[in-house]
Amino acid sequence: MVQCLKQKGHVVAVTGDGTNDAPALKEADIGLSMGIQGTEVAKESSDIVILDDNFTTVVTVLRWGRCAYNNIQKFIQFQLTVKVAALVINFIAAVSAGEVPLTAVQLLWVNLIMDTLGALALATDRPTKELMLKRPVGRTEPLITSIMWRNLLAQALYQIAVLLVFQFKGESILSVTPEVNDTLMFNTFVLCQVFNEFNSRKLEKKNVFSGILENKLFLGIVAVTVILQVVMVEFLNSFADMRKLKLSQWGICIVIAAITWPIGYMVKFIPVSHKPFFSYIRRTRHSHSSGGNGGVPISPSRIYGASTLDGGIWSMQ
Repeated sequence: MVQCLKQKGHVVAVTGDGTNDAPALKEADIGLSMGIQGTEVAKESSDIVILDDNFTTVVTVLRWGRCAYNNIQKFIQFQLTVKVAALVINFIAAVSAGEVPLTAVQLLWVNLIMDTLGALALATDRPTKELMLKRPVGRTEPLITSIMWRNLLAQALYQIAVLLVFQFKGESILSVTPEVNDTLMFNTFVLCQVFNEFNSRKLEKKNVFSGILENKLFLGIVAVTVILQVVMVEFLNSFADMRKLKLSQWGICIVIAAITWPIGYMVKFIPVSHKPFFSYIRRTRHSHSSGGNGGVPISPSRIYGASTLDGGIWSMQ
């Protein structure tokens, strides 16, 4: 039965505690055996041993697994936004002006605080009940979804546009020296990432502040990031070839960075297909990967179960 279900494209899970369940446990994609009542043969043949023989433990594991996967997606979206914006603005500036606005030291600083503190901040969200209402991720589904591409491209395009204005018109608009203008660019770029961390908390939901007060660690990490940036600009500016900023100039940077919030809200009204982003380029690959029932939400008609004497076989298409 397990082999037939797998041949039809199902993901099969088998539960059992007896020696006679061992072949099915080993053949299944996921074998679950009982830790208390299960035999040693069943335990060795299974992938997961339920130590307390309580199936609610499996639900908890699934919830945390989905949470970890979701947090990884949040961080990837956040990091790609940083990389795309920095790469494009430096490339355009280098081609047109012969110099890059974001220096190596500044980019190193961005990577230092965003790769470490950003990862910690976005990894602190705890699992919610809503995670269990979503369909499971298919085997062939990409880690970076079309929704993530929509979000990160919108934010990256906004940041690129702002930095280009600073690069070519900042000195005349703000009546500042080239050194101060470069500092404004760098500071605005970093603050955009800080504000975008809030957007990255929710990939699909429009209210990115939902449950924010329950995650005090996230708020604490964001606060530390802001403090480090202030120290960098105001006290360690010579280290990164920058200048101190006036309070009004800090206000300009904060206002520009805060616009990422309404952009993040409005862009989620744009409908996107659940098809992989690059499937529009690689039609052949998409037709292979999305065949069958890929992308179909879980429903009773898609879940199959069969009971044995002392075990069970469950599959999902």
